[in-house]
Amino acid sequence: MIPRHLKIATGILLVAVLLMGFFLWRMRRREAQSETRLADKSAVAPPVAGPTEQVTLYLAVDDPGVVRPQAARIPLPGGRQQRAQELLRAVTTAYLQKNSQHPIGPGAEVREVYIVDPGLAVIDLNAAFADGHRSGVLVEELTVASLVQTLAGNLPGINRVKILVDGKERPTLAGHADLSSAYDTGSVARMVEQLAAASQ
Repeated sequence: MIPRHLKIATGILLVAVLLMGFFLWRMRRREAQSETRLADKSAVAPPVAGPTEQVTLYLAVDDPGVVRPQAARIPLPGGRQQRAQELLRAVTTAYLQKNSQHPIGPGAEVREVYIVDPGLAVIDLNAAFADGHRSGVLVEELTVASLVQTLAGNLPGINRVKILVDGKERPTLAGHADLSSAYDTGSVARMVEQLAAASQ
């Protein structure tokens, strides 16, 4: 007859092996997804079908260093989270244009936007967005303000915005704009107003 303590030890070891196998499977799956993204940095999300809606995009302008509202018509899905994603993809698309007044690095994209109750939006940028971003206090803050203002201006109830890069926390965008904590949308709106007033 097998002693009780050996049965317990064997059971614990079996559970540990199963858990390790599960974590190994998840890590391999994440690595495969990451390799797929790296292999196709130029992949573009399929366009959203459906009727277009009038929205306000808040676009950064390097000279004179402001964030300006710009009316646009873009197709928007019904879900709040999907709407947030399409709004920020429209902003990113504007920055990637040849004649952009606030250019960002090639391959930059918004991977996902998550709406977390109460009133928190989490933006997940890809690595190319951060790695290819120009370094500097003003240009980085303009990018952050543009993303935050676009969400807050079009989705009522968003009062905080957190920015991740490839699903992970990052201390700064490109060396200056602090990404370690969530941005208060009211504070960002006041900063945008102050920049506009200073440029006049």
